[in-house]
Amino acid sequence: MSILVTGSTGAIGSQVVNGLVARGATVHGLTRNPDKANFPKGVRAVVGEMTDVESMRAALKGVDTLFLLNAAVTDEVTQALITLGLAREAGIQRIVYFSVHNSDLFTDVPHFSGKYTVERAIEQLNLPATVLRPSYFMQNDVMMKDVLLQHGVYPMPIGDLGVAMVDTRDVAEIAVASLLRRQQASTPLPREVIELVGPDTLTGRDAAGIWSTTLGKPVNYAGNDLPGFEKNMASRAPSWSAYDLRLMLARFHSDGMLPTPGAIEIMTGILGHAPRSYRDFAKETAASWH
Repeated sequence: MSILVTGSTGAIGSQVVNGLVARGATVHGLTRNPDKANFPKGVRAVVGEMTDVESMRAALKGVDTLFLLNAAVTDEVTQALITLGLAREAGIQRIVYFSVHNSDLFTDVPHFSGKYTVERAIEQLNLPATVLRPSYFMQNDVMMKDVLLQHGVYPMPIGDLGVAMVDTRDVAEIAVASLLRRQQASTPLPREVIELVGPDTLTGRDAAGIWSTTLGKPVNYAGNDLPGFEKNMASRAPSWSAYDLRLMLARFHSDGMLPTPGAIEIMTGILGHAPRSYRDFAKETAASWH
């Protein structure tokens, strides 16, 4: 039997596909454009769209394990619930769902609240699943290259309470381990929630300080200007998405995105190594820029 990976060509999904292949798994990658999908050898490209029911029914045939990752889009909840319903219809009892840290707390943030709605459906339908709740990705900061190098500014307004950023490589490794553990179990495993965080809880000024040391020049924190952030984002992305991210950052300012006790120890046990630090991420990233 095989593992169907949705979101298979994205930043996380592609790493999950690669990790599963490296572990010898049979992988199907869901994609709208199979001709453009750059999958490793042996991965079967499956044409599908999560709101196209018949294409998803076909994609789920011959599958015993599902990695459900869908992007923060306006119909995200519809996509996820349709896919879960069809997986249930197909008898799939091994599921890993990609949610977000604090999904149950940040109820005013659309994409957080949407993912928690899906989590509640998993619980109410009694689906055997691992729910992964990753924090803010370190790799989101790669897009700030020009601002960091040319202007000496860390521009992401993450606030003053701290965010336990997580490396996407750790996220993907744990997703792979969770999928294989479920697939290889003789019977469906109980539901579980795994929080994915980094070892350091950083404020905006902390992040700027790490970049100052890494780049060998002063890097200042741009501050907590959320209206300015939203305006800038809306010039490059849909206005609903810019506002959604503003609401997320507002919760960073009021609550932070903090790890719960024991989260790092659980991750370390699954990974076989400590979660990667933001300082190491910054060093690797800066080296790649040069």
